Amino acid sequence: MLRENYGTWRCGRHEIGLARPRIMGILNVTPDSFSDGGKNLDPEAAIQRGLQMLDEGADIIDVGGESTRPGHRPVSPKEEAERIIPVVRGLVAEGAVVSVDTRHAEVAQLCARLGASIINDVTGFTDPAMVQVAAETDCGLVVMHWDQGGLGTHAPRRQVVLDESRPARPEQPRPTVSSHRFTLPDEAPIMRQVMGFLGDQARTLMRAGVQRERICIDPGPGFDKFADEDVVIQRATRSMVSMGYPVLTAVSRKRFVGAVSGVEDAAARDAATQGICISAVANGARILRVHDVAGAAQAINAYWAVSHKDSRQGFVSLGSNVGDRLGNLARATQLIDEIPLTCVAAVSHAYDTEPAYGIATSVANCVVEIRTELHPLVLIDKLLEVEKSLGRRRADAKTRDPKKPGTAARTIDCDLMWVEGESHQGVKLTLPHPRLGERDYVIVPMEDLMHDPVRFLTHGGVTVLPREQRVGAVTSDLGPIVWE
Repeated sequence: MLRENYGTWRCGRHEIGLARPRIMGILNVTPDSFSDGGKNLDPEAAIQRGLQMLDEGADIIDVGGESTRPGHRPVSPKEEAERIIPVVRGLVAEGAVVSVDTRHAEVAQLCARLGASIINDVTGFTDPAMVQVAAETDCGLVVMHWDQGGLGTHAPRRQVVLDESRPARPEQPRPTVSSHRFTLPDEAPIMRQVMGFLGDQARTLMRAGVQRERICIDPGPGFDKFADEDVVIQRATRSMVSMGYPVLTAVSRKRFVGAVSGVEDAAARDAATQGICISAVANGARILRVHDVAGAAQAINAYWAVSHKDSRQGFVSLGSNVGDRLGNLARATQLIDEIPLTCVAAVSHAYDTEPAYGIATSVANCVVEIRTELHPLVLIDKLLEVEKSLGRRRADAKTRDPKKPGTAARTIDCDLMWVEGESHQGVKLTLPHPRLGERDYVIVPMEDLMHDPVRFLTHGGVTVLPREQRVGAVTSDLGPIVWE
């Protein structure tokens, strides 16, 4: 089907699809950030918070070791590196897409070597050393606007102007005239400066050898800008999108959010942040940098579901080794078809397969092809509800590790294996499924649904093992699943 945006953002070994909004979770490893300073100073606590954000709906974790709040104390590259290196290393080891929020070329280069996928530079790659780091790595790049001598530094707009050019006449009371005729400043000069800077810096990076597909732009809300100017810039999101780069919206808990919402406490501005994020998405922004990942994901997923037709192909592996195995597969298929914004497109035959992963008895398996408009993290919750309704007992979804399959008997096992255009890493869900390419009981049933599943999955970045090296070998065809 046709979609608004087929674009991708290339970030190291990750390719982030932008057909739907993506969330960048803010992980500040600082003592003085404006709304969450000091919460994640311990590296282990910071890593756990990053993993939690992945389960809440973050696609990217943005790790920062230097506050850029008004009046912040600059830190040395050494101090910044000491704060963030353990966290970056830990999150990369878990497979997360890690962004490093730094203006120091030395720190950016070190984090890239450790596996960070994105360099987020608040100074917009104005430092030639940072441009060199960008050219020498394959990281995604966030170019942010921060003209410290431009917007937000001019004289106050509210001035009284007296007309003294007219001939003298007897003094008499007359009203003064204010130059402040409109609620907001003129958009044109502001956007010429913001978009001109972003475009110039993007071209600087490309001249240095950076691929265009690696560049994302951020207008820098709150960085030496008046609240009125930030509103003007946000209203011009569609103009920035027209530049052809992914646009990052980083308004979370900023001062201007408080100005338009009337909320003084920065930590209490999440609902207002979500409102502005929805406006940005409606105007073409696709990356949202937020503190409250769970709230933003809930708001954006709901908005997207009711405002965009965005059906995706997916595959769910079903398995049963208890009771009426074929009946369990059929009932699970029926329940999947009843999930909101989801339907079953096709079902493979059921196959008897050898025990795998410590299971004692053979398993009946099939693969269900679905179409869904749900976010994968929402869909996995629905699949866990299917398991529960059929009597499956398993560890809490928030604590189970998809990389470590359970060995207990199961009435039904629902594994989300693959969703079109989606990749995710977390405890709750990993896409594509980390064991997809080694499971004979998934690959063989998929042959009922498409001509060449090995080629299909390989094209999607999944390494498929030769059949003799797979686990859970198919031993017999049990026939079709009668579910409708």
